[in-house]
Amino acid sequence: MKIEKELVANKLTVKVEGRLDTMTAPELEKEVKEAMANATELVFDLKDLEYISSAGLRVLFSLFKLAKQNMVIRNAGDIVMEVFNVTGFADVFQFE
Repeated sequence: MKIEKELVANKLTVKVEGRLDTMTAPELEKEVKEAMANATELVFDLKDLEYISSAGLRVLFSLFKLAKQNMVIRNAGDIVMEVFNVTGFADVFQFE
């Protein structure tokens, strides 16, 4: 998994590439939590995310709560979006 972070003003954009699963979710959680110290808005760009597991969903939900629900998910591909739909997370998160 590759993570790119960009902080502009108070908005943190996180681009995630590859697989977000049991092995990689802790790294994402750690990096984003550290970067959130200076942000009030959180945007995830999932254009290049190939796969997300339940561990990945748990981390996104944890970060959603940390961002006080001020989080947007952009560019989720069909396979990843299917996981959000099947698990009911499509009704929780805001998508663009």
